[in-house]
Amino acid sequence: MDPVIIVGAGPVGLTLALALARQEVPCVVLDEGPGKDEPRAARTVVLREDTAALMERLTGVPLSRAGAHWAGWRSMRRKQVMREIVFDGTEPAPLHIAQHVLTDALRTALSGERLVKIAVDSRLDGLEQEPSGVTAHTRGPKGTWWRGSYLVGCDGPRSTVRKLQDIRFPGRTAVERHAVAALRTELPWHDEALLHRMPPWRMSGPSAGEVTARPLPDGVWRLDWLLPPGKDLVTPELLLTRIRETLAGWAGGTTPPYELLDTGVHMVHHRLARRWRADRVFLAGDAAHLLGALGTHGLDEGLRDADNLAWKLALAWHHGPHEALLDSYQTERRAVVAARLRAADQALPLLRGGGGLRSYVPGSSRGHDALLTDGHLGLGQLGAPGAYADSPLAPGRLEGETPVDTPPGAPVIDVRVTAEDGTFVRLRDRLGRGALLVVLIAPGTGVWERKHWVSAGIMPRLAAAVTALPHPAELLVAESYPGAAAHTVLLVRPDGHLVTALSGVRPDDLYAAAEATVGGPAKAQAEAGASAGSR
Repeated sequence: MDPVIIVGAGPVGLTLALALARQEVPCVVLDEGPGKDEPRAARTVVLREDTAALMERLTGVPLSRAGAHWAGWRSMRRKQVMREIVFDGTEPAPLHIAQHVLTDALRTALSGERLVKIAVDSRLDGLEQEPSGVTAHTRGPKGTWWRGSYLVGCDGPRSTVRKLQDIRFPGRTAVERHAVAALRTELPWHDEALLHRMPPWRMSGPSAGEVTARPLPDGVWRLDWLLPPGKDLVTPELLLTRIRETLAGWAGGTTPPYELLDTGVHMVHHRLARRWRADRVFLAGDAAHLLGALGTHGLDEGLRDADNLAWKLALAWHHGPHEALLDSYQTERRAVVAARLRAADQALPLLRGGGGLRSYVPGSSRGHDALLTDGHLGLGQLGAPGAYADSPLAPGRLEGETPVDTPPGAPVIDVRVTAEDGTFVRLRDRLGRGALLVVLIAPGTGVWERKHWVSAGIMPRLAAAVTALPHPAELLVAESYPGAAAHTVLLVRPDGHLVTALSGVRPDDLYAAAEATVGGPAKAQAEAGASAGSR
């Protein structure tokens, strides 16, 4: 079968290629560039705990050494500290890393993948679909035709794939503007990220009264100044003045020594593609959505796109058309991103309007700070990982379903589990392999060797039920899971979202849930695929 064609060699496209290769799916990545990224210290990304774990799992690189896990978070308004959070292990800390470092780690991991070919200097300019596959044409020194089973456009905001498929991309331009600088210096808050609203010193030039400081390794900081609406030019002289004023304000009046590494202007747009799937063509990352106001991070969502799509494409590539499963990518991911965009758009007038009655309402400043903190730290509607509660893959009400602290459709909590070979691993380490995960909660098993309990109690019956599932599954055992009683059985998707929790071994319920998770009965999928091919 033909490989999957991935258009775009940014973090999302490279992540998708790695994720597919780990599931034995060959890929061709069409990279319009020379195959390496220009180092830019001011171009950074913030990854939530689970997406950082995804990157480490795929690359095999401990990214915490290349990036910075924040020691804490501090919000200030004028001279007052509004909120402080210490990341001491009980609260997950975001990972802040330069984008080129992340991309280099992905490229290095891909260099050893026999199933992935990266075609550099290959710019897409034509695309044709047939019932059996996709043909893409690239121009440039190595211009040629490429044949693929599916094609995924990970080619950014100006996506050629999206334009060739005539998919609309409505939304708003320049929702926010930020002046950005990366510099090496010492700030009073060691390794803590800071959001400072309405600082007490007067800023030169246009100002909306908000600055963010986020640490990177080796004493480097990224500073972002929110700019007012409009097109006022941010000159180098103005930015240098802004840097000196800000550093002096935080240091008590004297500008500390600093080394300026990089500068830029970051423009935030809010857009959402009307469709994310057109038969055998899909969109992911910035080609499908743009968001980033109020601290939200578009790349984090793009990586979740790749994680969601990879196991579904792999299943279809290995086992034939699974239309309901492939359709669920758009349904699940677009709904999550749309909800985040709505939340940001609703909060923007409240936070950026200024003046009026709102400024006199007691507690309004703290409410605004809470909204911004949510966006920056991955909490609430603005930042928390999306749940697929209304997914078409949800099995519906099952007789043996029981509640746990993770709602169906939400990402599972990372706990220690015992694998089938008796080793202790983290639950997240077993994700991304294409298999469903069945997790039995069995207190006390951790102190016994596997041979003593694998053939005792309910284990033989559960193992038989797992073997009989309509899709490959791995049986794991955990001593505990938040909110789960003993003998609870969790069914987890390959991308780490909970399907259901069952009270005890219920083979019929487990089979029904697994069948729904992969898009329904195999016969129905084959008929749907035949119908799609005849269109």
